[in-house]
Amino acid sequence: MALRRCVSVAKAEFAERYWDRTPLLSPALGNYRDLLTVDGVDDLLGARALRTPFVRMAKDGRVIPAARYTGGGGAGAEIGDQVHDEKVLALLADGATLVLQGLHRMWPPLVAFAAVLRQDLGTPVQINAYLTPPSSRGFDPHYDTHGVFVLQVSGCKRWRVHPPVLEAPVPRQPWGGVADEVAAAAGTDPAIDTVLRDGDALYLPRGWVHAATTEGEWSLHLTIGLHAPTRLTVLDALARLAVSEPALRAGLPMGLDPADGDSVAPALADTVAALHAWLDTVTPGDLAAQLRGPAWTSGRPAPLRAVTQAAALPGLGPDDQVAARPGLPFRLDEPSGGRVAVHLPDRTLAMPDACAEALRTAFDGRPHRIGDLPGLDDADRLVLARRLLREAALVLA
Repeated sequence: MALRRCVSVAKAEFAERYWDRTPLLSPALGNYRDLLTVDGVDDLLGARALRTPFVRMAKDGRVIPAARYTGGGGAGAEIGDQVHDEKVLALLADGATLVLQGLHRMWPPLVAFAAVLRQDLGTPVQINAYLTPPSSRGFDPHYDTHGVFVLQVSGCKRWRVHPPVLEAPVPRQPWGGVADEVAAAAGTDPAIDTVLRDGDALYLPRGWVHAATTEGEWSLHLTIGLHAPTRLTVLDALARLAVSEPALRAGLPMGLDPADGDSVAPALADTVAALHAWLDTVTPGDLAAQLRGPAWTSGRPAPLRAVTQAAALPGLGPDDQVAARPGLPFRLDEPSGGRVAVHLPDRTLAMPDACAEALRTAFDGRPHRIGDLPGLDDADRLVLARRLLREAALVLA
């Protein structure tokens, strides 16, 4: 379980005592160098043709303009925002911090780690890496609007953490809007003042003010962003559903003065009454249908071998094995009206209801011979398997 590499307590205790509530320092959890090393950072910078925004740089609280470390890629690759490793070298030598963003999409060990951690937590995750030279600071004290795990890969870094100045902020409430309060909080005695060393981890809920500096050696750490839904996520989904209710689409009285509380009061009362009446008709299934799309599209399933899979389709046979694509969210409806629906993140596949048993088997997380899919004859099994492989819902096992 990936979560065990991020916290020193059991999953149930972490969920009850710490999740979205209070920080947790977890020393000496192990070694993270299977996920990324300084050599891996050099590989990403020198051989992967990275572009912004996958790279940022900062020094002493100021973000360095991308033009100072990017440029064209030469003949046949004239895109102007490619990272130039020699420019990054000069900035690193001057004490700048390097940030590699979105590594959960491009660095295979972190792609796999993020997929497992997302399953452990039931929430989308992102992974960035921070490389900081000795005696340097990249960013000013700030807070994040999502929770984070910090995993110290190599070197050491001193972290000072302060309680929130804004309780449970959401993305529409970035720290820049309360910069003076954040700066004042950072000047008080910290709740946590610690040096993270190789194998240490730190959990910070959203809103906790923090800043980190290196001392006598280079530091490489991973920051895992945890983009968990909130009650505002539910309210946003309800607002999308509310569009279908005529009473909530009704116009306000002519001449209403939106700046005057007495003028607005009757409209507020009428709207609240209409909202209460409508909410009584909303079912958990209605809400789940609204929440499903944003939740399912906030991450990516495991990579597949697209060329290999496409080339295999014409010659597919009953002895070939298939399995559900790891990390792909889906939902199988019960058959209705002669059809059965397979809901995927960006589309719904309608199949004959005779496929229901075969679909349940194909999506059970284990590999299966196509010839063993139940409820269909050999020809229909191949038709179903080709369709689901083509849709990237199944993969060749």
